[in-house]
Amino acid sequence: MHFEQIAADWLRLIRGKRSQRGFSRRLGYSSNIAYRWETCVCFPKAREALELAKQGGEAGRASLNAFFGTSQPAPLLAVDLSSAAGVAELLRSLRGKTSLVELSRRSGHSRFAIARWLSGDAEPRLPELLSLIEAASFRLLDFLDCFTDVSKLPSVAEDFRALKAARKTAYDVPWSHAVLRALELADYAKLGKHRSGWVAKRLGISRDEEQRCLSALATARQIQLRDGLWVVDQTSTLDTRADPARSRRLKAEWLKVALARFEAGVSGTFGYNLMSISRTDLAKLRERHLAYFHDMQALVATSTPGECVVLFNTELFALDEPVS
Repeated sequence: MHFEQIAADWLRLIRGKRSQRGFSRRLGYSSNIAYRWETCVCFPKAREALELAKQGGEAGRASLNAFFGTSQPAPLLAVDLSSAAGVAELLRSLRGKTSLVELSRRSGHSRFAIARWLSGDAEPRLPELLSLIEAASFRLLDFLDCFTDVSKLPSVAEDFRALKAARKTAYDVPWSHAVLRALELADYAKLGKHRSGWVAKRLGISRDEEQRCLSALATARQIQLRDGLWVVDQTSTLDTRADPARSRRLKAEWLKVALARFEAGVSGTFGYNLMSISRTDLAKLRERHLAYFHDMQALVATSTPGECVVLFNTELFALDEPVS
């Protein structure tokens, strides 16, 4: 992603039909600052940009509610997003347990700079904020869409269309994601030419399901046929939390897959543990659970070559909490 161009497009969209000079004067600038922002000469600080977005018609708090859903951290509820403290809290909330080393690797910023932004000792400019949101959550387009219509941003409109298409495919054809991973395997590349039924046999699904997945992925432009083999266009992380109800159904489908494979006697790690602990320690368990998940993601991101497709399912919840 070209974060400076995304920032310039976003600021232009926030300005709307007002002239650059008129918009600049309205913000209290004697110079044509809007022109400088929109031509990537300079950029506002993150808090100023978020204040502009809020004035553009969307309430910052409502936008955050939509972005985080039910998982919005409590400290974030107590701060103004368009303040230096609010920006720092936003970044800390998005970071979770991701290490500074991993954030630095994903974003290209130094650990020193990221640490200062997270602590509030320094303020990021808008492009820096956007790059950190993407590095921490992989959901930058969803974040921007809370404030403005991302489909109107020239620099990412096609990416946003592809993201929505990929999510729809994941929701509608759950096995498609596993088929994607199978197409990345070194053994598939060795075939030289696509062999109908190969993916089905590898994953333990029917040929009809294989064809259904390939058709859906091709329609969503996630794969292309090149020199006789299906090639995955993108391998970026697909976050399905944008639609909570469909995301729950998708998770349920993979739980069913795990149950079926367990009952069939496949090798793997299957287990459970019932315990009684304090609510304080339950919160600690959840933190460690999430930290392990982030460590696993970091390992997967650098693992080569692709030799097997793996399903990881996990559950941790209190049985005595009321069901909504």
